[in-house]
Amino acid sequence: MRSAKCAESGREATENLRKPAGATRESSPGFPLKLRRPHDRNLARIQDGGTGVRSRLALLHHGGDRTRLLGCQCHVTHTMAESLFQASRQRQGKVMTAAAGSAGRAAVPLLLCALLAPGGGYVLDDSDGLGLEFDGVGAVSGGGATSRLLVNYPEPYRSEILDYLFKPNFGASLHILKVEIGGDGQTTDGTEPSHMHYELDENYFRGYEWWLMKEAKKRNPDIILIGLPWSFPGWLGKGFNWPYVNLHLTAYYVVSWIMGAKHYHDLDIDYIGIWNERSFDISYIKVLRKMLNYQGLQHVKIIASDNLWEPISAAMLLDTELLKVIDVIGAHYPGTHSVKEAKLTGKKLWSSEDFSTPNDDVGAGCWARILNQNYVNGYMTSTIAWNLVASYYDNLPYERCGLMTAQEPWSGHYIVESPIWVSAHTTQFTQPGWYYLKTVGHLEKGGSYVALTDGLGNLTIIVETMSEIPELQVWYTKLGKSSERYLFKQLDSLWLRDSDGKFTLELQEDELFTLTTLTTGRKGSYPLPPKSQPFPCTYTDDFDDDYPYFSEAPNFADQTGVFEYYTNIEDSGEHRFTLRQVLNQRPITWAADASNTISIIGDYKWSNMTIRCDVYIETPEVGGVFIAGRVNKGGTLIRSAQGIFFWIFANGSYRVTGDLAGWIVYAAGRVRIMEKTWYTLTLTIKGHLSSGMLDGKSLWNNTHVLFPKNGWAAIGTHSFEFAQFDNFHVEAAC
Repeated sequence: MRSAKCAESGREATENLRKPAGATRESSPGFPLKLRRPHDRNLARIQDGGTGVRSRLALLHHGGDRTRLLGCQCHVTHTMAESLFQASRQRQGKVMTAAAGSAGRAAVPLLLCALLAPGGGYVLDDSDGLGLEFDGVGAVSGGGATSRLLVNYPEPYRSEILDYLFKPNFGASLHILKVEIGGDGQTTDGTEPSHMHYELDENYFRGYEWWLMKEAKKRNPDIILIGLPWSFPGWLGKGFNWPYVNLHLTAYYVVSWIMGAKHYHDLDIDYIGIWNERSFDISYIKVLRKMLNYQGLQHVKIIASDNLWEPISAAMLLDTELLKVIDVIGAHYPGTHSVKEAKLTGKKLWSSEDFSTPNDDVGAGCWARILNQNYVNGYMTSTIAWNLVASYYDNLPYERCGLMTAQEPWSGHYIVESPIWVSAHTTQFTQPGWYYLKTVGHLEKGGSYVALTDGLGNLTIIVETMSEIPELQVWYTKLGKSSERYLFKQLDSLWLRDSDGKFTLELQEDELFTLTTLTTGRKGSYPLPPKSQPFPCTYTDDFDDDYPYFSEAPNFADQTGVFEYYTNIEDSGEHRFTLRQVLNQRPITWAADASNTISIIGDYKWSNMTIRCDVYIETPEVGGVFIAGRVNKGGTLIRSAQGIFFWIFANGSYRVTGDLAGWIVYAAGRVRIMEKTWYTLTLTIKGHLSSGMLDGKSLWNNTHVLFPKNGWAAIGTHSFEFAQFDNFHVEAAC
């Protein structure tokens, strides 16, 4: 499912967020912050009755109408407002980190405690050992085609976007990249091509996920890579819409993707999933593990089932072999809670897909909340956002639900949205392999806190106040006003001089703080990208690319079927290089793919336009192709798309319809058409009238069309069949 499931109920839509979790600013002016450093220059080191070295830091407490992080004996020498303007003043973080590491030990235990009286504070304490191992924060590319437009960005903007996502200590600094194993089917906002369209076909250069994983690895060699199928190519089903017909064949298909990643791209896949948000098969999971081991891929771990906590957890408790072969239980949109059975397995628990929320400040607040509370409430040690970057056309499903937005390769414009900086509060100051402290939890009057350590003296505390404060009747509104809004701003460091390692920090609603010994945090920046511009009113592509870097033509977004660059070896003329629809059978679907194939392009706001394209039907008698305008739906809604569709068929007929399914017929007739011959189709739409030409001659004229009033341009085929397109041209009245 792909809804805004950030609310704790796990149900959909942003309206379930009980309040706008708007401003993710670091603080508001006027809050006391400064503390003194202890005499021994170690990070608040004190002796605790023995030889163990312990650090004592922050206490959490509520007072009045504000949440407070409390310490003792702290005095104020300037306000936070002054801190904001003097943040470049002395930074004591390096001193703190050096002091923390100066104990000369492999691990420095951390003791964070304070007033123990009831209601007096919150205890952060490692005296009883540490909590669970932290596995990282990540995001999903795919499920589906969510990074489609990113690959077309010109430099330097494409590299800048990638830096904001993956570069350590710069932006989101993600620890995990999860990608779709393309299966040729519609998986939310488009289709992603399979590495095996057919049984004897293997190509490990299709699509853009290989490229994206390599770019992520360039920036962060330690990034964790995960692969997961959504749809599967149809041949695996042997006539059924089911991937478990032949368990060994499906396992071979998945393992070949992992091996291809290594052989052709030098990419080591760390985790592999089963079938996104669909049924799992216990026998298949066991076969997959055996095949991985047989191929020397023992290091590749299995996540299951990328759906709900149940029934996979119960199945694992009843089957010791299944329990052994699954390494991580991954649930989607868990509402920050896990279940008893999942915990009883003793396996790592992950929110393996979460967020799915527009990337405004409300969405950023949602993201901040679940990053903390997935562990506080559900002991989930990793959270992965859908999706990585909103790089697909607006008006497709779940528009702008990425951590940032990059959907204008024609202009170079992109937006570093606030979820990038919310991510940074955790990702820049932790790493997989750190450990949570056991004493984490909720703030009584709203929000949560977690603390993590690397066991070497470094400590990071993340406090969020994005939750609604219950029972207090206060009439006040404070959203993300520009005058109050800050994103990932560094303040003056907290000195612990003569304060016995304690300090005071006042919190208000909709805030996010990270307190850490690390000094590597950075708010990365580049010069502003170009201004936003609409899709060009006139657009042409002749597909004449002998050695394309990507298999898909720029800006075409496949919604059903797969359209790839193609070389006609026997044609040395004008149509040697074309765009070809390459599927001849329906994939094992994840969503409701249309019965026709279709790829959209352009601006959803287009109304009056002329579309021209050369077309080539390859299938005798039953084959057919179309060009279209004003296409009003895509993604998982593609079956019900309406528009103006101009079809020709190999049986010598043409048709004009008001929908992709062909139920609304505006015009029809006979025409001299046959397969394996090039024809030029021209469709003109102006107001309520449309006209069509075949090879420059009028075929139908001034046909009245009713709905819709605007939409994308498109090309496609009548069924899953081979067909080619060339010399595409669209001219819109912008």
